[in-house]
Amino acid sequence: LSGEQLKEEGNKHFQAGDIDKAIECYTKAIKVCQDKKVLAVIYRNRSACYLKKENYVNAASDATKAIDVDAKDIKALYRRCQALEKLGKLDMAFKDVQRCATLEPKNKAFLETLRRLGAEIQSKLKTTFSTDSRVQNMFDILFDEESEKDKKEKAANNLIVLSREDAGAERIFQNNGVTLLLNMIETGKPEMILAAVRTLSGMCTGHKARVSHGACKVKLSEIALAACNLFQCINDSLTGGDTREYGKEADLVMGLKKILKVCGQVPELPDQLPLTENTQLIASVLLNKLYDDLKCDPERNNFRDICDEYIKYVHETFNMDKTIHAINCISGLLQGPFDVGNALVGRQGIMEMMVALCGSEREVDQMVAVEALIHASSKMSRASFIITNGVSLLKDIYKKTKNEKIKIRALVGLCKLGSAGGDDYSLRQFAEGSTEKLAKQCRKWLCNPQIDTKTRKWAIEGLAYLTNDADVKDDFVDDEPAMQAMFELAKSRDKTILYAVACILVNCTNSYEKKEILPELVQLAKFSKQHVPEQHPKDKKDFVDKRVKRLLKAGVTSALVVMVKAENIILTDQTKEMLARVFLALSEDPRDRGTIVAQGGGKALIPLALEGTEAGKVKASHVIAKIAAISNPEIAFPGERVYEVIRPLVNLLHTDREGMQNYEALRGLTNLAGFSEKLRVKIVKEKALSEIENYMFEENEQIRLAATECMCNLVTCKEVQDRYLEDGNDKLKLLVLLCGEDDDKLQIAAAGALAMITAAQKKLCTKMTLVTSQWLEILQRLCLHSNVQVQHRGLVIVYNMLNSDNSDLAKKLIESELLEILSVVGRAEDNPKRQEAIDAARTCLVKAMDLGLIKPFASPS
Repeated sequence: LSGEQLKEEGNKHFQAGDIDKAIECYTKAIKVCQDKKVLAVIYRNRSACYLKKENYVNAASDATKAIDVDAKDIKALYRRCQALEKLGKLDMAFKDVQRCATLEPKNKAFLETLRRLGAEIQSKLKTTFSTDSRVQNMFDILFDEESEKDKKEKAANNLIVLSREDAGAERIFQNNGVTLLLNMIETGKPEMILAAVRTLSGMCTGHKARVSHGACKVKLSEIALAACNLFQCINDSLTGGDTREYGKEADLVMGLKKILKVCGQVPELPDQLPLTENTQLIASVLLNKLYDDLKCDPERNNFRDICDEYIKYVHETFNMDKTIHAINCISGLLQGPFDVGNALVGRQGIMEMMVALCGSEREVDQMVAVEALIHASSKMSRASFIITNGVSLLKDIYKKTKNEKIKIRALVGLCKLGSAGGDDYSLRQFAEGSTEKLAKQCRKWLCNPQIDTKTRKWAIEGLAYLTNDADVKDDFVDDEPAMQAMFELAKSRDKTILYAVACILVNCTNSYEKKEILPELVQLAKFSKQHVPEQHPKDKKDFVDKRVKRLLKAGVTSALVVMVKAENIILTDQTKEMLARVFLALSEDPRDRGTIVAQGGGKALIPLALEGTEAGKVKASHVIAKIAAISNPEIAFPGERVYEVIRPLVNLLHTDREGMQNYEALRGLTNLAGFSEKLRVKIVKEKALSEIENYMFEENEQIRLAATECMCNLVTCKEVQDRYLEDGNDKLKLLVLLCGEDDDKLQIAAAGALAMITAAQKKLCTKMTLVTSQWLEILQRLCLHSNVQVQHRGLVIVYNMLNSDNSDLAKKLIESELLEILSVVGRAEDNPKRQEAIDAARTCLVKAMDLGLIKPFASPS
């Protein structure tokens, strides 16, 4: 029976309620069906059977196979949703039914399931994140013998941190925590005892009522130290000897307050600390580092509370200078741990105070307030508030003030507000042409060497915001003096400007992250009268390509190379990612890659590929792959650097990378593998072989070809040959079968690999005849091929087999039609275009004569 017939038979059994028979028919149909679309329907039907049988794992698996063929298969999506819900994977089930509702917005069953799953997920989240649940969850992990060591350590640390807060300690205490902690001590495991003692220490600190519930003695030195701390806390609490503030780490409080004080310094006011030009920026970076290093939510909440109390204390002293200090401090936080600063800006009266200070008669008030507004308007909601309440003030300051420092800050404030809609053409904040005028003034300041560097840096800040507008991007890349001035500032010793420069370059090359918007969702949004982002006409590909060419001509690569060399404290991971994005945009056209290499781009990309955010490393690796695929490695990556590019390329082979990244990485590795034995050995050591072999099975023809070409260049490596000699795999079979494909390039690569590997390892000549019965037919087709490169490789394989010391194999070859093929090719007249193949055929015939398999023949006249 055919797959279609078996499917119909399965449908009849399903309708009759005989689920087992239906599954049996569908399973048989899957084995014989060749049509992908029909196969998807069969998988979908079998998924319905498994749902009936409550075999939810198989139901989800079959539905996924159907979805892989057709992502819009609404029945398969809903069946997978039902299976995933039963398996407890509510978030994944929610995504599936959400897709169903997008495809059929009026389907009541989908909408009801969407509502129900949404409610269940919210309920689950509330339970998961409640303090009581977290406490119980931590104890469950600690007492579970099968829990991983890392999970246990994390649970223990979270329990200790929670016990040091009064609210957290009380929840542990109320949830039978003391008994559970004593049970942990009784396990006898040092790490459990230590965690229990430290948690008890936190609970007992400063609280008489809890003290009477438990203490313990342990012998190990580290645990004994923790126990001593517990007894000290108990004694101090009972005797009243401990008068410190509890619930916060005293050293963290003092340290944070000192850094916040530095952040809030305003040099123009009296009695300020001595500062350099970059002291406040470094303080912001330090605050951000401290915040990022905190390990759990309670510690981050503590950090926020300390900042909040400090700002509140300073702001509510009713002293104008103190208020300015508080606002400047918030500016510092907005440049460091943004979430903390943003939360403080949301406090009642803070935004209103900033706007009010813009109207102050004191220049120092105006300057600090304008800077704070600039940093605060990163969020769209804040920008809208300032546009409503503060734009007229900023314009007045810009027009009336004679202080250049305030004037440029007011301009940057207007620039940032003007770009609040990002690259969405429909969300322009100002009238047509206003942003271009602001950008023109920024470029004018930027190009003026008489103005101090800090003011010119503010001009770059302004352009970083305004270049969200495509009109401004085009004007900027047309202004070569402005580009050169920016590049020179980027190359100067002061590297604090790098982030703003990187923003401008990302905007001009459109290399920022773009969310893919499904056409169905756009229609749905229009129908429900929701906002739909619009692309600026000048953000289309041809305009972007022109901007990239202009940047390259202006020498952007050499500026990027200098920027990459900055110290890590200034060159943050986020900045590195942006530089990698720019490099990727610049390398899109293969003709431009030589320019990037000539200006040192190859060397600069290596650190970007090894350090930074995951997205940044992947994009930098992708550029390296593009360059490595078509460049001489000695020139692109001089010296020992060429060995450093292997790892980034191998990382691009992971299956979670995009297909184009896999393809470019394979091409880069192919080029490197053909360059030297040391590079081939390095590729093997980086464990790339398994990935390359997997891609030789790939359905995508380009990726399969690239993988086969890469393997062709690697087979001269001894370790690769050993893998082909091993039994129990299909590596050699695949190589032989690829020689029989219809693609000339694929045949050249596969036959080339086979020719080299059979020359190096004679055993493989015999093994080749055992892995597939089609070997002789494929070999004959190679030797008759119209493409001389394919034909030559086939004839070399024949020679290797004749020369393999296997007389039976040699005899079998000569007794087949191959002898006639060799004779026809060998007797042909000399022809420069086909000479390699003719010579190879003659060599085979001479070898056959040497083996006594044929008699000598007359040479062509």
